[in-house]
Amino acid sequence: MAQRGAARIGVICATLLLLMVGMLGTPASAGTAETKGGVVLVGVPGLRWSDLDERDTPNLWRLTREGSAGALSVRTTRVNTCPADGWLTVSAGQRARFAHGECALAPAPNVVGASASVPGWGEIVGDNAATSYKARTGLLGDTVRRAGGCTMAVGAGAVLGAADANGRVDVYAPSVARVPAGGWSRCPLIAVEIDDVHRAHIRAGVDADGAPISPSRRDRAAAAAAADRQLGQVLQALPQGATLLVAGLSDTGGVPHLHVALAEGAGYGPAYLTSNATRQPGLVTLTDVTATALHALGLARPEEAVGSVWEAEPTDATAAAKAHDLDDEDVAAQAIRRVQPAFFIVLFGGQLVLYGLATVALRRRWGGFGTRWDRRRILGATRLIALVGAAAPVASFLANLLPWWRSEHPLPALIAGVTLWIAVVTGLALAGPWRRSLVGAGLVIAAVTALVLGLDVICGSRLQLNALMGYTALVAGRFYGFGNQAFALFAVAALLTAAWLAERPLETGRRRAAVAVVAAVAVAAVAVDGWPGWGSDFGGVIAMVPAFAVLGLLIAGRRVSAARIAVFCAAGAVLVLGIAFADSLRADPSHLGRFWDDLVGGQAWDVIARKAGAMLRSLGYWPFTVAAVAALCFLYFVLAQPLQWRAALLERAYHRGPSLRPALLSALTLAIAGMLVNDSGVVIPAIAFSLAIPLTLAASVRALELDEAEQTGAPSPPPRSADRSAATG
Repeated sequence: MAQRGAARIGVICATLLLLMVGMLGTPASAGTAETKGGVVLVGVPGLRWSDLDERDTPNLWRLTREGSAGALSVRTTRVNTCPADGWLTVSAGQRARFAHGECALAPAPNVVGASASVPGWGEIVGDNAATSYKARTGLLGDTVRRAGGCTMAVGAGAVLGAADANGRVDVYAPSVARVPAGGWSRCPLIAVEIDDVHRAHIRAGVDADGAPISPSRRDRAAAAAAADRQLGQVLQALPQGATLLVAGLSDTGGVPHLHVALAEGAGYGPAYLTSNATRQPGLVTLTDVTATALHALGLARPEEAVGSVWEAEPTDATAAAKAHDLDDEDVAAQAIRRVQPAFFIVLFGGQLVLYGLATVALRRRWGGFGTRWDRRRILGATRLIALVGAAAPVASFLANLLPWWRSEHPLPALIAGVTLWIAVVTGLALAGPWRRSLVGAGLVIAAVTALVLGLDVICGSRLQLNALMGYTALVAGRFYGFGNQAFALFAVAALLTAAWLAERPLETGRRRAAVAVVAAVAVAAVAVDGWPGWGSDFGGVIAMVPAFAVLGLLIAGRRVSAARIAVFCAAGAVLVLGIAFADSLRADPSHLGRFWDDLVGGQAWDVIARKAGAMLRSLGYWPFTVAAVAALCFLYFVLAQPLQWRAALLERAYHRGPSLRPALLSALTLAIAGMLVNDSGVVIPAIAFSLAIPLTLAASVRALELDEAEQTGAPSPPPRSADRSAATG
């Protein structure tokens, strides 16, 4: 049996793999590009789109109008990126840090003749090599020097960005005004630091608790204007044919933000910036700066640099429209950052209240309170609240269909949007004739959740960006595809959808048709989750294959064993490695393809160890841990155990719905497997249970309603006559 099951999974995996290999892009070409013009990288730590103004910052405004513009995510190894962290990240092409820098000004370099070097460079290199990112500081400068070029730095911070492996730049000037004659055309790579905005924050100081004080609006505007004047001097001296990159490459004031990214030169006309690292129009990352500079110089990107080249998406938008749209990205990210922790507390707290109320409602007969509070109404209210709770997760994504971030009051608009969509989804679940069936209302909510999230990743993941249960560019853990929270929702919703779509064939004794339904949903869901251009999810595939296999076996009336589950887990691993291999053949692979390259090169263990450590640390996320444990306790002690009637509530539901038990067991399989193979760890079961347990409760309450209606002689559906061995086997 196990061999035949493994063979079937193998055929499915092989088919998916062949499709993906055939449809992925062309292999990357070998060699390096031809030498191009020079690159001038101007770092303006802390510069945000809200700082730009047509009158006060005319040079930045012109670049916004005539060049390519984007919002820059500057997250490095810490929540708040300091200027030195940003420059070292540019140097390494990987997230790096300046340990114990405390966001002070960059250390003054050691100047010898025309060149300069970073004091304590050896300690900086060693510290970053020891982090989980294994950043190789000096990579950018080394790559330029190996190609026969030299590096120039203007300003102390710029030395950190342009230095080679020895911490040295060939040419140094302390400021834009003190660059010697002919200096701007001497080296192909020039890094310039303009730190007026950062200095304004330093002058503002800290409060009595040591927290940074933000400068006044007037002082910040004056600092941005001063930075713009220095940028104007750079523009006047810019070598012919050079590519100009402007990056607000760090945070200021202790609060993470999105910052300014501008590019002008060959290929960068009026446009929005994007990159393969984000796949989002108008959004790029700090690690992309390294790859973009090397590309503009005609040099190949070393494997240690993880970013992608900035690309231009042409637009007719004015400078004002660009600045407004890109500032909107930061407004949305800030709103989500402020409300997201409270949202999860409300979500999980509400579910704890639901479990408590359901426990009381199911244990008592509620007699003596009059017709308004009779048992039928109490059970109906319990079912309604359970459906509302199950609709909340998908509503948090649907809220992004409405531009709440453009409201004068973004947070209230966001909350109103989520509430509206909860009402819409719940109303849809209770609107049709399916509301009377055991699993009909739950099927609607599960199907809506799976369809919304699946279509979103196929169409570019716009609903997940800056969503309450999605990801933000401030955290910069992911920009496209399925984040771990969205994966957990999508996967469990797909499982429940497959199980409950198979309900009707099971009721009529057509097991093969029911298994075919599960297989069709499984293939579609795994493809959406694992395809590099869609979900691009590594661990998700490994978790989904055994979960769908458990569902298929139970629907088919077969026994589930540890050996079979192990075989299916191995099949999932083989499938996702095949996808990663196929993705690695592309010219600009996703993180799946880069993992394959790491695996071949022997560096994959570092990635696995980092994710395993994050998974273990996730147990400290107490809201998620409490929510997951509470859901399991409610499932076992309330729904699965006998209360005051002869049969446990779940057993009643199993008797009426042959697909309910397979659905629940496959969801539990997904939660456990997903927790073990994802760096979010306990977040996976907590989010999965936030959908699966309320829908299971709603189905169980509906089964009790039908049983009690039959006992009292009220009209009820005729008894099922189909074989129910799947429910009790």
